[in-house]
Amino acid sequence: MIGITSPTVRYPIVGILGGMGPDATVDLMRRVIVATPAKSEQDHIHMIVDCNPQVPSRIAAIIEGTGQDPAPELLRMARGLETAGATALAMPCNTAHAYAEQISAAVDIPLLNMITMTATRIGAMNLRRQRVGLLASTAVRILGLYETALRPFDVTLIYPDRQDNVMDLIRTVKDGGVGAATRQGFAEIATSLLANEIDMMLIACTELSVLANGMRRDLPILDALNVLSEEIVAYALNFDRAGDQELLEVSNR
Repeated sequence: MIGITSPTVRYPIVGILGGMGPDATVDLMRRVIVATPAKSEQDHIHMIVDCNPQVPSRIAAIIEGTGQDPAPELLRMARGLETAGATALAMPCNTAHAYAEQISAAVDIPLLNMITMTATRIGAMNLRRQRVGLLASTAVRILGLYETALRPFDVTLIYPDRQDNVMDLIRTVKDGGVGAATRQGFAEIATSLLANEIDMMLIACTELSVLANGMRRDLPILDALNVLSEEIVAYALNFDRAGDQELLEVSNR
């Protein structure tokens, strides 16, 4: 870590557990910057970013059952960010939220839980059919991360017909392939999913969030990465008023 900061600093510092993948990490930072109501450079949010692409594959560990456990590296990163002065943590990877409870237990600062906060956002909406289309990694589906988070709101999740095509897109973005063909493939999957009598589509993979930047703005889409960036800004703006950060209780339930 560069520039160790005293943990007694009383302004918000958000520690980012990144690198899963690198494009998604940079995308989150960009979205936070855009969402921040800054009038000068000093109004922007202090972020400490550990962009670590060496975190073991969540897909290999969860789907294939052959990969190394990512938890020890994620916990090491979380503790390092706390030591560097972070007052809260955020993680731009939906699948890695399988380890959210372990991360929260390993540090004394809150984790802004992207999945819980996204589910809370959906629960506050007036959905006519209570049906949400989910674009996520197969690992997120297997673990039922959003099913669990949305259960209190009686929301039914609808999946794409070809999950293997979704995984192909995710792998392509991780490999740096964010070209026109990849974006077209994403648009085709999204359009097909939107035809399933759903109220809206939830983008719950940060690689797919990178592709969603080019989607038409009139489509009913909620992007979990956007929710996380907005919650980071809300956390920072309310930091002084919150004091002991009680506003974050919902993020760690």
